[in-house]
Amino acid sequence: MAPSPTGYFHVGSARTALFNWLFARQQGGQFVLRIEDTDLARNRADATAGIERAMTWLGLDWDEGPYFQSERAQLYEAAIGRLLSKGLLYACDCTSQQVAERNQAAGRPPGYDGFCRERGLEPSPGRALRFRTPHQGRTSWADVVRGEVSYDNASIEDFAVRKSNGQALFILANVVDDADMGITHVIRGEDHVPNTPKHILLWDALGLGPHPVFAHLPLLVNAARKKLSKRRDKVALEDYRDEGYLPEAMFNYLALLGWSPGGDREILSREQLVSEFRLDQVKSSPAFFDEQKLAALNAEYLRALSPSDFTARASEWLASRWSPIAPFVQERARTLSEVYSMVDFLFLPEVRTDPAEWAKVRRQHPAFVALLEAASAGYEQCEWEPASIRQATQEAGAAVGVSALAKAQAPVRLAVTGRTVGPPLFESLHLLGRSRALARLAAARERALREDAASAASPPA
Repeated sequence: MAPSPTGYFHVGSARTALFNWLFARQQGGQFVLRIEDTDLARNRADATAGIERAMTWLGLDWDEGPYFQSERAQLYEAAIGRLLSKGLLYACDCTSQQVAERNQAAGRPPGYDGFCRERGLEPSPGRALRFRTPHQGRTSWADVVRGEVSYDNASIEDFAVRKSNGQALFILANVVDDADMGITHVIRGEDHVPNTPKHILLWDALGLGPHPVFAHLPLLVNAARKKLSKRRDKVALEDYRDEGYLPEAMFNYLALLGWSPGGDREILSREQLVSEFRLDQVKSSPAFFDEQKLAALNAEYLRALSPSDFTARASEWLASRWSPIAPFVQERARTLSEVYSMVDFLFLPEVRTDPAEWAKVRRQHPAFVALLEAASAGYEQCEWEPASIRQATQEAGAAVGVSALAKAQAPVRLAVTGRTVGPPLFESLHLLGRSRALARLAAARERALREDAASAASPPA
C-alpha cells in the first residue's frame, strides 16, 4: 500500500489488508507488506510508521517486509532496460494533458498518440518513458470477485512507466515486485481495476510467466451510498482506536464489509474468520461502513470482557491517551479535579467550547477563519510531530499577517480543545491526531462562517 499524504490509515486500506491477511492465513501462505513509496515527494516517515502501528493494533502481523519500493530502483531500471531493448517504450516530453488534447482534436481514441510515438526522441533527463500499448485486441482476466473483466486495448493510453525525473512509476514497480516476490494473489480495492490491464500488458511484455490472481474488493460507502471521503466521513482507523474501540471488534467488523459467514451470525473470533472466510464469496457491490453497527458490535465485545479485564483495558486506554502530556498538566493543575478539564478534549468526540471564550477569541482575531484555513493546509502536509506542527502553525500565522506565534496559536487551540489555556498546544495536537485535529479545525471554521453570514444578514440595531 502507498503511504497516505495525510498520515492516517484509511479504514478501506485496513479492510483490504485484513482480507489479504485472512486469505494468506487460510491458505497457509505468506502475507507480504510492501510500501509503495515511489512518489518520493509525498513520502514522510510518520506516514509509513502509521501504517505499521495501525496494522499492529489491528493484529495484522506480516510474514515478509516491510519492503520499500524507494529502495528497489535498480530492479525497475533493469526492467525498463529490457523494455527499451524490445522497442516497447518511447521517450516523450509531452504532458498527459497535451496528449489528451491532441487526441480529442484528431478524434482518436484517448490512449493513442501517434505524434509522440513517431518522434523518435532519445531517452534523456526531462523526458518520460511511455509504454507502446497495442491498440488492437483486448486484455482480459478472471477476477475472483468481479468475474470476467475485459478492456479494449484501444481505450488504454500509452501510459508512462518512468517519470521525466527518472523515477519509476508504481505500475511498473508493482509488476516487477510482484514477480520478484513471488506474489500469487493481488487482493486490492476496485479503484485499481483500470490499472490491471496495464499490469498484465507489462507482465507479458517482460515475459514474467503466469499472471497472479486478481481480486478487486468493493468500495466502502457511507449512509448516502457515496464513497467514504476524509472530508466528510470518519475514515481514519486511528480515530476509532483513539475513541476506545477494541481492535478485536474492529477486526470482526471489517471482515463483514463485503463478505458474510451466512445466517445471522456477526460475532466471529479471529480463528473462526480464518477458517470460514472465502475470497470467492466476496460481493462486488459497495459495502456500507455503518458506524452505528460498529459501535453496537464494539459494545458486545466490551460486555463480554470480565470486570477485571474491562477495568484493565479502560485504564490502559485512558493512560495512553494523556500520559505524554501528564507532566505539563501537573505543572498547571491546582487540584486533581482540574486534571480532566485540561485533557477532556482528547476523549470527547466533539469540542466543548465556552461561549464567552469563543466570543473573546473571535473579537481578538479578525483573521480567525483565514488562519484556521492556513493551519489546516499546513497540517495536512507536515510531519505529525510537535516541532513540525509548531512550524506549520507559525507559517499559517505569517500567511495571514499574524507574525506572533502566541497569537497564531489562540484560534487553533480554541478550535481543537475548546479552551484558551491548557497543556502545550503542539504536544496536544500530536496526541489528538492529524485527522481529528483537521476535523475540529473544519468544524470551527464552519461555525465561524455561519456566524459571520448570520451577522451580515441581520439589520443593524
